[in-house]
Amino acid sequence: MTKRIFLSPPHLSGREPEFIAAAIESNWIAPLGPMVDAFEKEVCEYIGIGHGVALSSGTAALHLAILIAEVQKGDDVLCATLTFSATANAIAYAGAHPVFIDCDRASWNLDPNLLQEELLSRAASGRRTAAVIAVDLYGQCADYDRIEETCRNYGIPLIEDSAEALGATYKGKKAGTFGKMAVYSFNGNKIITTSGGGMLVSTDKALIDKARFLATQARDPAPHYQHSTIGYNYRMSNILAALGRGQLLAIDERITARRKIFDYYQSGLRETKGIRFMPEASYGIGNRWLTCILIEPQEFGAIREEVRLALEADNIESRPIWKPMHMQPVFRDCHKRGGEVAEEIFAKGLCLPSGSSLSHADQDRVIDIIMRTGKE
Repeated sequence: MTKRIFLSPPHLSGREPEFIAAAIESNWIAPLGPMVDAFEKEVCEYIGIGHGVALSSGTAALHLAILIAEVQKGDDVLCATLTFSATANAIAYAGAHPVFIDCDRASWNLDPNLLQEELLSRAASGRRTAAVIAVDLYGQCADYDRIEETCRNYGIPLIEDSAEALGATYKGKKAGTFGKMAVYSFNGNKIITTSGGGMLVSTDKALIDKARFLATQARDPAPHYQHSTIGYNYRMSNILAALGRGQLLAIDERITARRKIFDYYQSGLRETKGIRFMPEASYGIGNRWLTCILIEPQEFGAIREEVRLALEADNIESRPIWKPMHMQPVFRDCHKRGGEVAEEIFAKGLCLPSGSSLSHADQDRVIDIIMRTGKE
């Protein structure tokens, strides 16, 4: 059996053990501690934002952002349909209803024109919109100048789901610095990882203070355990924050490596008919978390699923593009605007192995199988 090539495995910098050892030696092995404080500070300094709270997952961060935006049970929240389910699940946690907006072809992110159309329609009919969640898909920012202006015009809070996009930029500003609040994920497959974890960031200290309070079981300031509101056990452990500090030291190297991996795939498949790569919008630079392709069956000679199965037969992990949320059985009754672009990308899209430790030999193996599948 040939060695397994994973989609996006963790890549250690080599500095993680010293941070973890320091945490253990200090006996701070429970949730919270000096490593958490330092990790929050270092992430905020890296992206250029004032305040952040480290949490148990990116999904937890999304849930808190929605609550802090004062989304109520029964409210409508607009979000991108082409995303991972955590975006929509967090809306449901608050008892709100997701309303799905199609993506544009330039970035595969929330279409600003459709967002404007939906908000105009809702305003005309008197339907309340509690918040908008834009997603930075596969490490590329949405078009925030237009999205922020639209949300501002309608007085609607914007939440940036930047779970996949740490280190990406939009017009020179880092992903996670747009909207009222923003979210990162440090899951095991992300560009840096704390094994499991996430962070909520904002320019508004009061919002992050509220998130920190809610994430720590909403314990009131009293000598005994007293709670005046419902809280959550969402804080990050000191050990995992130590791991994150070691990972963060290599973030720029990881982004450079993933962008080179994308370029190598693009060069290797340049002459292959029917293969298109996820576009990079002119307004920013993505972190290329995953290299994504579209397969045009009539030109290429095979469908997306045949390519995925051929790769799997050679012990190579790949994955279809996220199935749009409006196509998911659990959200089948939710309102949507558009959807055809996301449906097409899902039908034709495939994520290729993209880990920052991937070798040229491994990539050549992937490229060879793709090319042979199209010719057969």
